[in-house]
Amino acid sequence: MRIAKNIKSVTDIIPNNVKLVAVSKTKSINLIESAYRAGQRDFGENKVQELVNKFENLPKDINWHMIGHLQRNKVKYIAPFIYLIQSVDSLRLLIEINKQGIKNNRVINVLVQMDISNDETKFGFSYQEFEELINKNEIKTLKNICIKGMMGMASFTKDENKIKDEFYSLHKFYKKHKKFLNLEILSMGMSGDFKIAINCNSNLIRLGSSIFGDR
Repeated sequence: MRIAKNIKSVTDIIPNNVKLVAVSKTKSINLIESAYRAGQRDFGENKVQELVNKFENLPKDINWHMIGHLQRNKVKYIAPFIYLIQSVDSLRLLIEINKQGIKNNRVINVLVQMDISNDETKFGFSYQEFEELINKNEIKTLKNICIKGMMGMASFTKDENKIKDEFYSLHKFYKKHKKFLNLEILSMGMSGDFKIAINCNSNLIRLGSSIFGDR
């Protein structure tokens, strides 16, 4: 009941074009089922083993999003079913995802993770690195991946102007490449900053505590 109420309170205030991903990492099957019964179909996980376990034990019409740092040797476990990998931070990872896409006879959708916060604990391409990536011929040969957009996480700070600047910066960069790369998704915003992210044109938000409550 509480989870359904939380989902409704969020969906009531976000625009129709913004997709809500419920961050279900560390959450039980029962809690995810409660969100599912309330109509939620997109869930985000950051650990491969936990993601595979939940995929096997929950309804098959759930869209599973990988939102955590993904090691190349773990891609094979999620390649058969993953809906969207939001955390692609290297060409080597793109190559591995493509390889597993070929093995599973499917095109795997990904977001390129951009480092917008200069936080050493976060992963992602710098703007310059991404420019270099799309100029490489190698990426054009990867036919079993589809780069659907970009993802970025703002600094962990109470300074809303800093968060806004980081989100606007990524939106500007996304817009620059949107048409050429046929991008659709700009994933920015978590429970603490999703309203700022939406104002900066995010169309996908990842909410954990806003849906399931604090740990």
